Amino acid sequence: MLNKITIATRNSPLALWQARYAAAQLQAAYPQLQCELLPMTTRGDQLLDVTLNKIGGKGLFLKELEQAMLESRADIAVHSMKDVPAELPPEFTIACLFERADPSDALVSNTHHSLETLPHQAVVGTSSLRRQAQLLSLRPDLRIQPLRGNVQTRLRKLDEGQYAAIVLASAGLQRLDMDDRIASRLMPPDWLPAVAQGAVGVECLSQRQDLLELLQPLNNPDTAACVSAERAFNARLEGSCSVAIGALAQWCKGRTDCLQLRGGVFAPDGRQALVEEATGSNPQQLGEAVAERLLQRGARAILDLAQ
Repeated sequence: MLNKITIATRNSPLALWQARYAAAQLQAAYPQLQCELLPMTTRGDQLLDVTLNKIGGKGLFLKELEQAMLESRADIAVHSMKDVPAELPPEFTIACLFERADPSDALVSNTHHSLETLPHQAVVGTSSLRRQAQLLSLRPDLRIQPLRGNVQTRLRKLDEGQYAAIVLASAGLQRLDMDDRIASRLMPPDWLPAVAQGAVGVECLSQRQDLLELLQPLNNPDTAACVSAERAFNARLEGSCSVAIGALAQWCKGRTDCLQLRGGVFAPDGRQALVEEATGSNPQQLGEAVAERLLQRGARAILDLAQ
């Protein structure tokens, strides 16, 4: 049995919260285990003046952490699963997923309580193509301006008056005790979150059988099934941060053998939106089936617009 684990994490307040949460879960399950954090600044954190799709995608948030595991400076890395690419390098695997928090997006504004009440041509901040596309689909008059940085940096820019509103993940605000900043939640059927949004996962080397055995009891099977369906959907569409894809899987009401998956593909300018929904018991097959329906309706042409 291991007596110490080093956890690689990004150095932002939210990432550190997630890493400390993972450490707490490990120590609750294994009281003798010592957990040590290895905070790191990734390239994705450093390059804030351009959008992610122009500098290599969300994988930029993982590479330094993965290198630390390859060099044995860290045993595991903790991630927000929405930042994990659809396909991981073969030498890495997601060993466990904790219980998912609120998967929704949040509209944050100091002056307006909903998307509908934003004034004509209001400036909204986001660097997510998915959020941009859905904003413009619902409100084509809005002016979308780039916004990157950690949660605190984005809120500061809002408070300085650079934006009428910004869009953030509800789970991140809740984890930082900033629920009061949420003006309204953006929810299905009108809005779809990022794939696996609200879920926190633990990554390790695929060959570390000791870690896989240690972490498996901490895996939340309900969250794992939903995230698996969404990631299968994303993988079949070859999704990345350079395309606008949203998805949400949930358990069918009152059933433990049925998942409902709603997935969508959106043009960056908001003028085209394809959404499909299906139910099934096999997460992988369900995700691929919903993706196939979208592809049959012409989703590939929409996805190619953003490449």
